[in-house]
Amino acid sequence: MSFTILMYLPKNIDKAPLFLGYNFYGNHTITTDVDVIISEAWARNNPSIGIVNNQLTEQSRGVRTNRWAIEKIIDAGYGLAVIYYGEIDPDKNDLTDGIHPFFYVDDQQQPAANEWGSISAWAWGYSRAMDYFEKDIHVDASKVVVFGHSRLGKTSLWAGASDERFAGVISNNSGCGGAALSKRRVGETVWRINRSFPHWFCRNFKNYSKAEDKLPVDQHQLISLIAPRPVYVASAEEDKWADPKGEFLSVLYASPVYELYGKQGITQNEMPKINQPIQNTVAYHIRSGKHDVTDFDWDQYIKWADKFIK
Repeated sequence: MSFTILMYLPKNIDKAPLFLGYNFYGNHTITTDVDVIISEAWARNNPSIGIVNNQLTEQSRGVRTNRWAIEKIIDAGYGLAVIYYGEIDPDKNDLTDGIHPFFYVDDQQQPAANEWGSISAWAWGYSRAMDYFEKDIHVDASKVVVFGHSRLGKTSLWAGASDERFAGVISNNSGCGGAALSKRRVGETVWRINRSFPHWFCRNFKNYSKAEDKLPVDQHQLISLIAPRPVYVASAEEDKWADPKGEFLSVLYASPVYELYGKQGITQNEMPKINQPIQNTVAYHIRSGKHDVTDFDWDQYIKWADKFIK
C-alpha cells in the first residue's frame, strides 16, 4: 500500500515549517497544475465535478483551489503538504479495502468492537507522512502542523493527540466526534454520525447513540491530550451542524490543562464576536459564512503559527 504526498516548499528557506492536511477529492483538486497526478483510489461519487463510478477524473482538477491558500502559505514562509485521504482508507462502510486488513490477524475480516475505524486510520496516515518528513532535509520536522476540515478536522485532533511529533493541531469545522461537545446533542449527534458514517469510529461508540450522558469522556478531554502543544479550533457562523458553541466550550474546558503547563488558553467564558479570533496557545475563532475553509481561516492560522510554531 502507498499514498502520494503533494508538497509545496518556499524556495528561500532551507528547512521549512509545514502545514499537513488531507483533501477530499485528490491532490489534483487543490491546484490547476496539469502535472499533479490524479489518484486511482476509490472516491465518493460527485457528478457535479465529474466523479462517477467512484473514479477521480480530469474534470475535477482545481475544483478545491478555494480551500488551499497555497501562495499565501508559501509567501508566509511555510510549506504545504496534502494527501488524498481515500488512499489511506476509502470513506465507505467497508473496512476491507484500506489500511485495516494489514493489521487483521488470523481470519479477521473487520475491526473488533474496540478497534479503530476510519478516523483513526486517517490519523495513522498522518503519522506515516510524519515519518517521511523526519527524513526530508527540506522540512523542519519539529514544526509540522496537522490540519483538517470537517471529518478530517476530527482526524487532525486525534492525530495530534496520538502523535506528539506534531508541533501543533488545527481543527476546522470538525463538529461531533471532533471539537464539539457530544453531550450537548446540538447539530450532528452521536446517533446521527453512527447511523450515517458507521465506519468512522469503533463499533463500541454505537453504545452511546442517543445515550451521550453515559459517555465517560467528552471532546474537551481529547483536546487536552494535545497539551502543551498549540491547538486551534475554528467554527463558522452558519455551520450549525458542527455546533460552534460546543466547539468553543471544548477549548474553554481544555484550557485549564494548558494552564498547568504555563500556557495560555481561552480566558473568556463567552464566545468571541464573529471574525474576531482569540489567538493564544489555545486559539479559537468563529467566522462569518458556512461549512468551508476560507482565506480568512488561513490568514488566522498563519498568524497563529508565526507566534507559536515558528
